[in-house]
Amino acid sequence: MQHEAAFSDPTRERNIFVGRIVIASFFVLAMALVLLARYADLQVTQHQDFVTNSDNNRVHIRPVPPARGVIYDRNGEILADNRPASNLTIIRERTKDLNSLITKIGSLIQLSDADIKRFYKRLERRRPFEQTPLKFNLSAEEQAILAVNEYLLEGIKVSARLTRSYPKGELFAHVVGYVGRINERELRAIDSIKYSGTDSIGKVGLEKFYEQNLLGEVGSEHVETNAKGRVMRVLDQADPNAGNDLVLHLDSRLQQISYDAFDGERGALIAMDIKNGGILAMVSAPSYDPNLFVSGISQKNYDLLVNSTDKPLFNRAIRGQYPPGSTVKPLFGLIGLTNKNITIDTKIEDPGYFIMEGIERPWRDHNSKRGGHGSDVDLAEAIIESCDVFFYKMGIKTGIDALSSQSAMFGLGTKTGIDLPGEASGIMPTRKWKKESRNAAWYNGDTINMSIGQGFMLTTPLQLAVMASRIASKGNIVQPQIVKSINNEAQPTIFLPSDSKIDEENWTYVHGAMKDVVHSSRGTAKSISSGLLYQIAGKTGTAQVVSINADEDYDKSKLNKRQWDHALFIAFAPAENPEVAIGLIVENGEHGSSVAAPIARKVLDAYMSNREDNGKELISNSSAVKTGQGYLAYAE
Repeated sequence: MQHEAAFSDPTRERNIFVGRIVIASFFVLAMALVLLARYADLQVTQHQDFVTNSDNNRVHIRPVPPARGVIYDRNGEILADNRPASNLTIIRERTKDLNSLITKIGSLIQLSDADIKRFYKRLERRRPFEQTPLKFNLSAEEQAILAVNEYLLEGIKVSARLTRSYPKGELFAHVVGYVGRINERELRAIDSIKYSGTDSIGKVGLEKFYEQNLLGEVGSEHVETNAKGRVMRVLDQADPNAGNDLVLHLDSRLQQISYDAFDGERGALIAMDIKNGGILAMVSAPSYDPNLFVSGISQKNYDLLVNSTDKPLFNRAIRGQYPPGSTVKPLFGLIGLTNKNITIDTKIEDPGYFIMEGIERPWRDHNSKRGGHGSDVDLAEAIIESCDVFFYKMGIKTGIDALSSQSAMFGLGTKTGIDLPGEASGIMPTRKWKKESRNAAWYNGDTINMSIGQGFMLTTPLQLAVMASRIASKGNIVQPQIVKSINNEAQPTIFLPSDSKIDEENWTYVHGAMKDVVHSSRGTAKSISSGLLYQIAGKTGTAQVVSINADEDYDKSKLNKRQWDHALFIAFAPAENPEVAIGLIVENGEHGSSVAAPIARKVLDAYMSNREDNGKELISNSSAVKTGQGYLAYAE
């Protein structure tokens, strides 16, 4: 009873109530003070920070990609250009349902499975606020459809971008190359800042070799956006710097004539300026359209190129490796004369075959009838009529060591250093090379085969042109190059040191023999001499693709065409004062005299015609300046 009475005391109850009110009031006041302090901190202390954050949410920095450098031929014709194209992009953070958006787009314009697949792949390496390309090169009709339905497609953007274009198409594909979309491997290797806003990178050819020159420097712009992310205005802009323009030594007219001369045959041709190493024409046939790769080639088109037996993607000019055949005979003749293994007066008897002491197997003279070239065959006749037996005997006397080591000065067995990626080195076999590659000793039979450009020996068409150039210039070693100037700054021509010990008399002798290859009634290339108003020095070559028994004759009717011999030819002109050198091969063309040499004649005629039309040399004279490493020559 007393306990109940205590709680009925009004005074006590009032005191408890007042106590609670006071405690609650203090608590509310404390919370209000904390809130006020926080508000003051935000509004006063951290005011500037939040203003900055607000501006950052309102102002965005966008990269402005630079225009890629333009590539011209020596006459100012455009070989690689930039043209405007409309692309469809998606900003991921501006759409609620990405998959649904793509489905809607696909119902309005055509989207291939490859387009969608590549889009999701690009999406993985882009931030949510960055534009991700979905489809490139929209047609006018597609742009109109998207513009009308833009209100239904939240997050899309149709933007005009510069895209790479190759107006000459397949004509320069293997030289100029092409750009393509940056892949995962390239993305890990490149500087992400330098490539901001850029989707493409040089894949092959000059586009790849001179990537840093052509790329340019990225710019930027500060843009103000609204709550939906739409750009309201540009606040500030730093303009990009366009990439450097390239001017090439290549001549479009000469290139076209060279390509057309193959008339559907497979092969390669290089025309080279003897004085400065400039490449005037470089053909690899067949070719392909590089424009297919710029925005991503379709699987169908790619399969057609990759699976073609003609291998159009393969650059035969710098990567094709073939036995040089008889084209090396002038060079080996010079080596034999220099080493005193033969003289100008040396003569041999050619019965049509050669038998080495102790070996029953005969080596046939492939360039004569069964009776051979007869008696009293000297070096000049051996070059003019392409007598194999003479070089069999000379090769054994000279030996592999001298032949291989001294051939290096003429560009065989090593990369030439041309400004293109992917050059093959060919093979100039040595004792060491055979031991390491075949685990076998070197035999005299190997030397015999090599003495006529067969056996283990392999060269590229570019190396053939370089060899012809160095023979023509009497041993001057000029590094071949494609680019003539970068951003109007002339590229120096590099003359490498030469330790040639070849006498002037021997040079004159071999040059005369090579001239008679074309202009003599006995020459293997006499068929191209008709109507010539200038003189050509050259050497034909035929390279075996399949082996033939010593007692058998070559019979193409028993072989598949892809097993026919290769046809080769080297030349320089004018013979008295050489300006241009040519090296070429026609795959499975059989005869250098009847197939390869006429192609060279067409190209040289075009060169000389252009020279006469201009009233001056096609190629500029140059003056050489000696340096510690060699010689540098600058175009006047």
